[in-house]
Amino acid sequence: MERTSKLNGVAALFETPDEIMAAAEKTAEAGYEKFDVNTPYPVHGMDDAMKLPPTKLGFVTLAFGLAGALAMLGLMTWMMTIDYPMVIGGKPFWPLPAFIPVMFEATVLLATVVTVGAMLAIYFKFPANAHPLHDTDYMRAVSKDKFGIMIEAADAKFDELATVEFLQSLGAKKIEKIREIADPEPPIFSKRFVLLLAGVFVAVALGTYGTLNKALFYTPFDWMSYQPRVNAQSASVFFEDGFGMREPVEGTVARDEVLYEYAGAETHPEIPVVNPLAATKENLAEGERLYDVYCSPCHGYHGAAESRLRKQFPLPPSLHTEKARTWEDGDIYHVIHEGQNTMPSYARQLTEDDRWRVALYVRALQRAMNASEADVERASEEASDE
Repeated sequence: MERTSKLNGVAALFETPDEIMAAAEKTAEAGYEKFDVNTPYPVHGMDDAMKLPPTKLGFVTLAFGLAGALAMLGLMTWMMTIDYPMVIGGKPFWPLPAFIPVMFEATVLLATVVTVGAMLAIYFKFPANAHPLHDTDYMRAVSKDKFGIMIEAADAKFDELATVEFLQSLGAKKIEKIREIADPEPPIFSKRFVLLLAGVFVAVALGTYGTLNKALFYTPFDWMSYQPRVNAQSASVFFEDGFGMREPVEGTVARDEVLYEYAGAETHPEIPVVNPLAATKENLAEGERLYDVYCSPCHGYHGAAESRLRKQFPLPPSLHTEKARTWEDGDIYHVIHEGQNTMPSYARQLTEDDRWRVALYVRALQRAMNASEADVERASEEASDE
């Protein structure tokens, strides 16, 4: 961006919000009127520090807001009471409550649109966007992490040397002289921008025409709605038995799956199967969690056949009977895997290691509910040691 030798103003950079706040106050007290403060984020209290008068933009908003309300009031009055009088449900010829929503919408719309337009056109002098501060080191700094103040050369009190010395006395870290731009013609009138605007107009027109006249009449993509699938718990006309949810193909084995040697046996295995997991704190805690989820609804939290299901019949046997306590861990595993009587198999819900963890927890419940004197003494000793 080419610049002239004509001075537009002097700008100074500061490090902290407190420094720029103090600099703004001293600049206003020194009698400067045409100066501005630039910060990377809003600094509360800066208006008072700069002694800025209240903005007059609110009067524009008020004037056009009232204009919108009065215009709609006059339009509705003319339409419904003069040009084409209407009597609806016994309402008066001038039903003011019915006008309120339209008046409100027009007030808000006209006030906001004109306020933004006035701010851009009058206060910011749009499209005059070639400000001398643009493309300067000062603006790059205050747009990132510095705080700056710029005193214009048009100020009545401005003197280049005196102003530079004044800013240095405020503790400025860097001072930059801002020069006027050689050709302030805004790029909005350039040939390239006009061609771009014309291209955007043509693209929007063609896109709107194609959307409203072509795209809306195409059959929408529907392959997600009619894909060849079966919803859970629903019937199927593809399979002979009518079931949508299928059992695994007989004889198939999942990867890394170890088949249970005694699967399908009605009686417990004659050769005891040893629990491969140790009764660690982690295994017992996980076994307790799984037991509470899958076993406690029928057997109760303590395994004493205290069903948590209402009116369950028949009740399951207690896990503390002599028969259950003399079982091997493999017997418990077998019942979990195969089921027994009214109890279904939990082979699908629990993995191999999870079944062994539940067996460990059942053993812990049995020992807790049928503790010997030695167990009680050992527990007392451990409690006293802690």
